Amino acid sequence: MDLSTSMRTHMCGLVSPADVGSVVSVCGWVDRRREHGEHLVFIDLRDHTGVVQCVVGQNHDLRSEYVVQMTGEVRERPAGTANPELASGEIEIEVREVEVLSAAEPPPFPLDERTEVDETIRLRHRYVDLRKARLQRNLRIRARVNSAIRRGMESQGFIEVETPMLVASTPEGARDFVVPSRKEPGSFYALPQSPQLFKQLCMVGGVDRYYQIARCLRDEDLRADRQFEFMQLDAEASFVGQQDVFEFISAAVAEATEAVTGVRPREFPRISWIDAMERYGSDKPDVRFGMELVELTEIFAGTEARVFQAPCVKGICMPGGTEALSRNQVDSLVETCRRWGAKGLAWMKVAQRDSSAVLDAGVAKFLSAEESAAVISALGASAGDMVFLVADERRLVRHVLGLLRLELGRPPVNEGGLHYLWVVDFPLFEGFAADGSPLPAHHPFTMPHLDDLDLLGEGGEALLGVRSQAYDLVLNGWELGSGSVRIHRRDIQNQVFACLGIEPAEAQRKFGFLLDAFGYGAPPHAGFAFGIDRLTALLAGESNIREVIAFPKTQSGADPLTNAPSPIDGAHLRELGLRAPR
Repeated sequence: MDLSTSMRTHMCGLVSPADVGSVVSVCGWVDRRREHGEHLVFIDLRDHTGVVQCVVGQNHDLRSEYVVQMTGEVRERPAGTANPELASGEIEIEVREVEVLSAAEPPPFPLDERTEVDETIRLRHRYVDLRKARLQRNLRIRARVNSAIRRGMESQGFIEVETPMLVASTPEGARDFVVPSRKEPGSFYALPQSPQLFKQLCMVGGVDRYYQIARCLRDEDLRADRQFEFMQLDAEASFVGQQDVFEFISAAVAEATEAVTGVRPREFPRISWIDAMERYGSDKPDVRFGMELVELTEIFAGTEARVFQAPCVKGICMPGGTEALSRNQVDSLVETCRRWGAKGLAWMKVAQRDSSAVLDAGVAKFLSAEESAAVISALGASAGDMVFLVADERRLVRHVLGLLRLELGRPPVNEGGLHYLWVVDFPLFEGFAADGSPLPAHHPFTMPHLDDLDLLGEGGEALLGVRSQAYDLVLNGWELGSGSVRIHRRDIQNQVFACLGIEPAEAQRKFGFLLDAFGYGAPPHAGFAFGIDRLTALLAGESNIREVIAFPKTQSGADPLTNAPSPIDGAHLRELGLRAPR
């Protein structure tokens, strides 16, 4: 690729031994200045491709982060002075002409990666922070991901369709960001949480295969893998089933992965939601390491140990835990499990006694010899390991041990490779509200598993056994995204609405434009959406998506760069028919 312009012939990091003897022009920022003697100065000049060493005279006043153009002859560095850590480390430029294009104040923080800088300061001066090699790399990884996703979708016959940013407010599980209407005071638009309903309308409209790299906004609490505004690949296709969606999305994700890593993943295994919960205590399981949850309820069916007299008992085994964990650390884990909702955490060491592994310390004294042997066998424990057990209601046991498993064994963000996993057969309902109505686990247009349709008519606890045709894609314990086969039959849609207590009038008020469209002939369709911020972060080896977003918000949702959110002028509020709270 030719990156030359009227101001430069070469990028800094791309000047090479092949250019020795040539006169080149480079532009960039002064990275480092080193003085050698009275008349010689070495300048490391930086752009996004790297740095190149330039030799200039002492008479040039060049300071950190000055933007300059340098022209000179490329020469080999003197013997013994080459820098193997730089791509341009074998050469330097003997500068003949220097032009300061822009002077600079001292930067607000060092731009080397060794210095820890408060995130608020980094974001307040994000335009400086972006010059770091790490962020330059991350943004270019993100660009490759976007490009590869588009190639992957378009090669499968998908077309990109843009959907509106000002929409009606619809319940999608999170709070909307709302925009007041000047033309209709007292009325509001919502910013889209996703293009969900519009992409389904595209299917009714015969688009057949839709995709969009869509900006979505949700007013929810922020964390390392969540921002108010985020980008996602949004896709929908007609006359398809679940398997077709897996193939479409796996191909696009594989394309993006290969674009960044050079290796194309060949396998996207599947696990049912119930297996994920029972084995890993999570619907987004990190399968890079063991320590799976093991069912122990039967072992304690007739136990005399009161601590294990519970509807469910599960355990995990930490290899080498006896040496790895101090007593203080174990006590801290017990308190942590209590904060997670458990009554406590039963722990025991595995010791060697008379050529046999036995449970020792902790609550081991309350177990019978048969129970102790059965626990060791079930967990596959050996001398030197530690075992942790929780006894309580099944949902709580899975939750607490799932978190404990991650606390004890989870490796860094992409250590051990990239392990994609489809999680399937999610429940359609996740519990009951105080008034007895079922709580939907997904949006109300998710198709139930056809084998479970009869359970919809039974109501009550039977509803918790209804599986949905919903699915998630998980990578290294992060949920990348979700999708489902959609309801396109009015009779099934009415059944689901009835289960949720949504009367016909309310359904028409909230979703009338979609339901009316379905009345004109809706093809069977299914779709998916995954977060590009999350995928990019994992491919870049970052544990926080803010490191792959050019201008993110802080954990509190503030923007230190522009001071958003900020008050609006009173005249503007009056024009919108609004009044600020006193």
